[in-house]
Amino acid sequence: MSISVKNISKVYGEQLAVKDLSFEVAKGEILGFLGPNGAGKSTTMKILSGYIPPSNGEAIVCGHNVEKEPLSVQKKIGYLPEHNPMYLEMYVHEFLRFCGKLQGLKGKELNQQVEKMVSLCGLTREQNKQIGALSKGYRQRVGLAKSLLHDPEVLILDEPTSGLDPNQIVEIRNVIKEASKDKAVIFSTHIMQEVQALCDRVVVINLGSKVADKTVEGLGREVFKEKVVIIEFLEDANEEMFKEINGVESVKMVNPKKFLISSNENIDIRPALSAFAANNSLTVVGLQQEEKSLEEVFHKLTGGGN
Repeated sequence: MSISVKNISKVYGEQLAVKDLSFEVAKGEILGFLGPNGAGKSTTMKILSGYIPPSNGEAIVCGHNVEKEPLSVQKKIGYLPEHNPMYLEMYVHEFLRFCGKLQGLKGKELNQQVEKMVSLCGLTREQNKQIGALSKGYRQRVGLAKSLLHDPEVLILDEPTSGLDPNQIVEIRNVIKEASKDKAVIFSTHIMQEVQALCDRVVVINLGSKVADKTVEGLGREVFKEKVVIIEFLEDANEEMFKEINGVESVKMVNPKKFLISSNENIDIRPALSAFAANNSLTVVGLQQEEKSLEEVFHKLTGGGN
């Protein structure tokens, strides 16, 4: 595993920011790291980046212990913090060369990596502009280019699309997709569409503790144990009629023609509903399984849905 986190905790004074957190990220995997404000996401990322030590537990990045070998860890990672620091008076190309030298690049390798990142991050036309003159979207591109200069094995991105407009979000998403091939990536965001578009797996934390670790597709099935089917008829029906169907747990009438049918997660109730309609001379005009959005899952896990 490129990243292995085992039972880490972080305490600030009397405040427990991260509590007994464990997860892994493999090479080639993009992990969505979700949680409400103050959940401990940024603290965890700072620990993984070697900038602060855990109070307890162990985090290993590319075979290096983040507490005992922070400098070795930092050579293996590209880290884009939420508030992306840079020298606004410097020109893009100048800034990237400066950062590359700090990361140990020089000569031909430095020139090649700067040119490669300028191209990859879509900065060709902006490379001779001052960073302070760039839009926030282009500053984020510069930050991504900086984090990728030394070709890290691990990429840690803390809210990389925060504050961007929809077009900028799509552009940054595409850069991340292209740049993250063959790397282990942790991607923190509060934008659920970004998780669905980018991530292979999701870890959700709340109040410093892990509350879910699933694939994006499996997360909803794990949280919502029942299946809900929406059925609509041409004719009127009533809730009592559905009680004869095996597997039905509850029925909610939207209107006399439309119903929400809940069943156990292990049962696909749709064939039985079709047979029920035929036996009762009801014409089905709509039959579909209700899909829970990632927003609904997030609210349920973090208490926002209560």
